[in-house]
Amino acid sequence: MKIKLYNSLSNKKEDFSPLVKDEVKMYVCGPTVYNDPHIGNARPAVVFDILYRLLLNQYKNVVYVRNITDIDDKIIDAANKRKVTIEEISDQYTESYHDDMKYLNNLSPTKEPKATDYIDEMVLIIQKLISKGFAYEKEKHVLFNVKKYDLYGKLSGRNLEDMIAGARVEVAPYKENEHDFVLWKPSDLDSPGWESPWGTGRPGWHIECVAMINKILGPVIDIHGGGQDLIFPHHENEIAQSCCANDNETFVRFWMHNGYLKMEGEKMSKSLGNIVTVKELSKDYKGEVIRLALLLTHYRKPINFSKTLLDQAKKILDKLYKVKEEVYHIKDKQEHINDEVIEALNDDLNTSLAITKMLSIQDKKELVDTALFLGFLDADPKEWFSSTAKSKILEKDVLIMIKQRDSYRKNGEFDKADLVRDELLQHGIILKDSNGATEWKYK
Repeated sequence: MKIKLYNSLSNKKEDFSPLVKDEVKMYVCGPTVYNDPHIGNARPAVVFDILYRLLLNQYKNVVYVRNITDIDDKIIDAANKRKVTIEEISDQYTESYHDDMKYLNNLSPTKEPKATDYIDEMVLIIQKLISKGFAYEKEKHVLFNVKKYDLYGKLSGRNLEDMIAGARVEVAPYKENEHDFVLWKPSDLDSPGWESPWGTGRPGWHIECVAMINKILGPVIDIHGGGQDLIFPHHENEIAQSCCANDNETFVRFWMHNGYLKMEGEKMSKSLGNIVTVKELSKDYKGEVIRLALLLTHYRKPINFSKTLLDQAKKILDKLYKVKEEVYHIKDKQEHINDEVIEALNDDLNTSLAITKMLSIQDKKELVDTALFLGFLDADPKEWFSSTAKSKILEKDVLIMIKQRDSYRKNGEFDKADLVRDELLQHGIILKDSNGATEWKYK
C-alpha cells in the first residue's frame, strides 16, 4: 500500500517513496533542553513516532534522527539563574525529556545527536558558505546573506522583497540585510564558547540541524519533520544553508509539520500561565491517555487540548484494556495489524480515522495487535485497572506495608496501623480485613 504524505514544500499530498530503495532517512527537530517538556513539545514527538512505526512496517531500513539542542541562550540563562553549568542544565532536562518520551510510549529514535558534539562540522559548513559567497564575517559575527540565495522563502511562501519592505525593526550594525541570520556569534567571558577562525564563539541555532543532518544522513534526506512554528525562519534557513553549502537544489524531499496546540481553547503562553508539562499531566493521566488525546486530531490540524479530550481518551483506553483482558491468555505473538488502519495512516498519517477504524475491529486479537502497533495497550490489564496515574507504588511495596500494618495491629498500635491504611488509600488502594487476613484492591 502506497504512503501519501502532505509535503509542506509543494502544499499538497504526494506519493512517498524513499530516494534509496527500502531505505528511509528521517530527521525531526528535537527539544532545546532548558526545562521540562510541555504538551506542545510532546505533540510532534508522538506524531512522528506514529510515522516512524508506519515506515518500519513497510521499509527494511528506517533511520530516524531526532536531535538534542544543548547549547542555546535559554539554556545559558537557566544555568546563570541557578548558578550551575550549562551541562548540568542540559543533562537534567535531556533526562527529563527521555523520561517523558518513554512515558508517552514513544520508540527511541535510531540516533539522537547533541548539537555540541558537531561544532567542527558546523564550522566547516560555515567556511564553505563564506568561500562560496553566501556568508560574510562582520564584527566577529558570521551571517548568511539571504539576498544571495534566489530561492529563499520557497518553503514558507514568503517573498524576500516583501519581507524586507515590511521590516520595521532596527537592523543590527553587523548585518548587511535585515533578514540575514547568524551562523556564528562571539561568546563573552560568562558564556560557553569554542575556538573558530572568527574567534571564540558559538553557533547560531539554524546551522546546528544542518550540520547534524549532513554528517549523519547526508546532503539529501527523505523526510524532515517538526512543528508548524518552525517553518519560518528555522526550516527556511536550514534549506538555504544546506543547499548553498552542497550546491544542491534539494535538501529535503518531504517537509512535514504538525499544527499548533491550544490549552482549553487558548494559545499556550507564559503570560496566560497555561503551559502544562507532561510531568504535571502525569499526576492525573497515564502516558497512553495523553498519547491518544494527541492522536485523536489529525496532525496538521490545530488541537484543542483539554480535560474533556483527556477523559475521552481514557474511556477509549479503558474499553481497549477490557478487550485485552479477555485475550490476554493468548500466547500467539503474530501481529495482526488491521489493513484499514494501515490504509488510514497511509493517507497522510490520518490517526483520527485510524483510531476510528481500530475501534470497529471485531476480532479481539486483531484489535489488540493493532492497538499495540499504534503504541497502546503495553500495560498488563490488571495493572491498568488497578492503579491510577498518581499511584506509582509497586505491588511488592504494598505487601510490605500490609505486613507492617499487621505487625502494628498485632502489637496494639492501632493509630500507626491506621496511618498505613490511610497512606495506601492515597495510592488508591483499599484494604479489607477478613478471617485474620488482609486483602487489598485498587478502588
